[in-house]
Amino acid sequence: MTTPEQHPWIAALTREERRALMRIEDWRGWASIIGNWAIVAAAFALVAWHPSILTMLVAIFVIGARQLGFAVIMHEAAHRALLSNPTWNDRVGNWLASYPVWSDVEPYRAYHLVHHAKNWTDEDPDRALAEPFPTTAKSMWRKVWRDLSGQTGWKRAKATLKRDLGRSRGKVKRVQGGLVALRGVLITNAILFAILAAAGHPALYLLWIVSWLTTFSLVMRIRAIAEHSMIEDPANPLKNTRTTIVNPLERLLIAPNRVNYHLEHHLFMGMPLYNLPKLHTILRDRGVLADACIDTGYATILKMAGSASGGAGTHGDTDQSLTWG
Repeated sequence: MTTPEQHPWIAALTREERRALMRIEDWRGWASIIGNWAIVAAAFALVAWHPSILTMLVAIFVIGARQLGFAVIMHEAAHRALLSNPTWNDRVGNWLASYPVWSDVEPYRAYHLVHHAKNWTDEDPDRALAEPFPTTAKSMWRKVWRDLSGQTGWKRAKATLKRDLGRSRGKVKRVQGGLVALRGVLITNAILFAILAAAGHPALYLLWIVSWLTTFSLVMRIRAIAEHSMIEDPANPLKNTRTTIVNPLERLLIAPNRVNYHLEHHLFMGMPLYNLPKLHTILRDRGVLADACIDTGYATILKMAGSASGGAGTHGDTDQSLTWG
């Protein structure tokens, strides 16, 4: 039996509050999906309306962030918190969010739940993403360059292809590898291309590919750094995972679908993402988060991540391929 001292975040909520916050509302899951695709459509429409270097750059950053948004929705489905029906939770999570960004709910779920159970232990599969920081400012800029130049994305593409063909030795593995594993990504991307072609702008599909290879890599890296790097106490659930308070621009370009409330997600991992801000407010107002790992703005996090003196932290230069599974 747990005590309030061991889990003050549970003791701070009444049973009725916990029940309400854990309730899955299907319409809100659908709203998250539709909202993400609406923003992608708006980015495509911007370039179709006025094609220029500036609008293409804006679209690439917006689409890359929404691709992270689809990965967040896949993550929600992996926790069975997207839709109340388990079968449709996985189907919708895959076909409308996961497959378009070349991922898959099922293998990701098995991998990700180990992370929750083993956070910051030797068995945590995500620990390697957090450990290299802080690193030097030069090392951070090299990472950003690798992301925006497509090097990280190309590395991720090769690793994901190996996974799908059953040739991966990584931690995220297919139950059944081979060409059938590529069905989802091929069909969903063919549909996206067909829609753009029917609208008279097939070349816009290149924005989706370029974003996946570049800005998607960058926002995934920022997310990974912010969530678990440079924490105070690996053994304390309130101090080994970070929530980042963001402004509207950061929400649009870096933190879609409330992914910034990561501490709250770890405290109640089955809670739907749309209830995490409310949970944060309740726990903050009741004093639970007084000494928790919470920062304001991703600029603060990135400054800390690149704050090591010369020679320190440079082991982080050889990243693994950043992926959501």
